[in-house]
Amino acid sequence: MLIDTHCHLDASEFDTDREAVIARAAQAGVRGIVIPAVCRNNFQTVRDLAASMPGGAYALGIHPLFVAQSGDEDLDALEDCVAGWRDDPRLVAIGEIGLDFFVPAMSTPERRARQEQFYVRQLDLARRFGLPVLLHVRRSQDVLLKHLRRRPAIGGIAHAFNGSFQQAEQFLGQGFALGVGGAMTFERALQIRRLAARLPDNALVLETDAPDIPPAWLGRDAEGRPQPARNEPAEVARIADSLADLRGIRVEDAALQCGLNAMRVLPKLEALLSSS
Repeated sequence: MLIDTHCHLDASEFDTDREAVIARAAQAGVRGIVIPAVCRNNFQTVRDLAASMPGGAYALGIHPLFVAQSGDEDLDALEDCVAGWRDDPRLVAIGEIGLDFFVPAMSTPERRARQEQFYVRQLDLARRFGLPVLLHVRRSQDVLLKHLRRRPAIGGIAHAFNGSFQQAEQFLGQGFALGVGGAMTFERALQIRRLAARLPDNALVLETDAPDIPPAWLGRDAEGRPQPARNEPAEVARIADSLADLRGIRVEDAALQCGLNAMRVLPKLEALLSSS
């Protein structure tokens, strides 16, 4: 079962052809698409978009790169929305949340502390409402894990994971699956490809992060030069092909296992797709 576990389908890059993008995904065999929020301004947007399409699901959260422009009142609004929509079968997680220590402007001590404050409060919100989380992980694996160990049994997905085997095992031990997408399709992405090839069957889920992180076949022109490209959820089918090649298995088996993993770590997604 093909599931895109991380797709910013509400992004402005899709404003001119969003319905066609959704149709192409369905034609490619994508059964479910999870749309994470990034800030207070798109909480309602992702909910409405998920409700407008078969297999649409959403998550609510404040992305670490939006923390600088968010206040405590935005966290209060998030809590109110989660409380109000907790019975919505399409609300499957808290996300996208996490820590970003890669972007220089977000890596000062003050900005790191602010990110941690938002991350911790959103983890506590997830635990309170019994929801898993979609984690943004950039050069922040150990700090993310530190707070997860203090709150066991939350679980979820570590999106676009690019850590070590040891860190991967620790996330798996906390009940997470690891998201693999376009970055895995580049031959130079040696660490991600090693993880994708060698981790246990229950470790991985598929994602696009569309419109971002385009796979190798979109990010190059006919002569092999880098070019701007828009990713979209239909590409999860070819990403599954790449994963199957790395693992030496049939693409049908890779898609099925990743789909089962996604539904395990996002339990409401399983109920949603089973009923559609």
